[in-house]
Amino acid sequence: MKALMTTWLSALLILFSSLAQANLTIEITRGSDRATPIAVVPFSADGESVPEDVAQIISDNLERSGYFAPLERNAMYDRPSSGDQVQYGQWRALDVRYLVVGQVSRAADGYRIRYELMDVSGQRRMIGESVSAGANELRGGAHYISDQIFEAVTGIRGAFSTRIAYVTAQGADQDMQFALYVADADGHNSQQVLSSREPILSPAWSPDGRKLAYVSFETERPAIYVQDVGTGQRAQVASFDGINGAPAWSPDGRQLAMTLSKDGQPDIYVMDVGSRNLQQITNSSSIDTEPAWAPDGRSLIFTSDRSGGPQIYRHNLSSGQSERLTFTGNYNARGRLSPDGESLFLIHRSNSGFQVARQDLGSGRLVVISETRWDESPSVAPNGTMVIFATQQGNSGVLGAVSADGRASYRLPSARGDVREPAWSPFLN
Repeated sequence: MKALMTTWLSALLILFSSLAQANLTIEITRGSDRATPIAVVPFSADGESVPEDVAQIISDNLERSGYFAPLERNAMYDRPSSGDQVQYGQWRALDVRYLVVGQVSRAADGYRIRYELMDVSGQRRMIGESVSAGANELRGGAHYISDQIFEAVTGIRGAFSTRIAYVTAQGADQDMQFALYVADADGHNSQQVLSSREPILSPAWSPDGRKLAYVSFETERPAIYVQDVGTGQRAQVASFDGINGAPAWSPDGRQLAMTLSKDGQPDIYVMDVGSRNLQQITNSSSIDTEPAWAPDGRSLIFTSDRSGGPQIYRHNLSSGQSERLTFTGNYNARGRLSPDGESLFLIHRSNSGFQVARQDLGSGRLVVISETRWDESPSVAPNGTMVIFATQQGNSGVLGAVSADGRASYRLPSARGDVREPAWSPFLN
């Protein structure tokens, strides 16, 4: 069987060593040398016990983005809780450009978080707001505030309130147990949405963030399912002879692109989700797989070995023509487009192994952006600033993330066992 098919089948048989705990723990591995200095002062709580450190969550979010370098708390001279208490000269002396202050107080329905973002050099308040959070929603409130701060400073919509999906497994050989989880983008608040004794692969979020399409082997052969994340209701949408794999939602949520081999070689098909009608997109003697939609819905990118090795192509749905996109090296696969359609993120084989790379579609220039060696399954944040992927840390599989420019990175390992197959959700509100 050809190399690409061998790689695909190998992915189906990945063995995970032990059970992954529900929440993932972030380990920042590299900060950006261009990060903006910011201080997030611990929020006052009027002597009350608050179950979450809101300011620390905000600080961690901003640091993880690679755009900000938060000041350590032990370096703070003062701890104001409102903008009118800020002594700007103290913060300028610490080379802080932006300052976040706030308070958390009890409310009838949970908590009220008040925050302000201050421009230190301009000595002014940029934004401020009072945010309501339910009794168990302080982390969600912190993510929302992080989004507002990120956008106010960078002009880019924040993605801290989004979610990720991923696959874990426990046991070995005949005792394997697989599970599909969804969690906040920082790995917390995870929920199991599916458990199976057979492999689960390729989760993909619908554009509204309400459903996941994925591949399950629970019927002893690959089949594609669509599941409502909230209710758990699901339906099998493709179970043809041979491969049923790599589902990808169209931008309008009405279609699923997928890889099927029901007629022989693996080709790209598009299914209308409502009617289940199929349209064959590629038809060649090569292996065509791993489809992904362009943001405008007018084309699909996919991996094919038609040039002799795995490379990424783009298929124009109107003209029916395909063009090759990648030419650097002899292995480029699992392509995913940035939200603006200008960059292609992919797995590239270099002298250092299989790594996440970014290719500018205008110039064709390809740059490796990860520092790990066995990367797979990249998924792009909906604001295009970060890419999450699966990789190895020692003998364990973990999730890694790297900024789009490669200057900052972090990992989300499980305390026990391996994690694979990440998928970043769209914006959820």
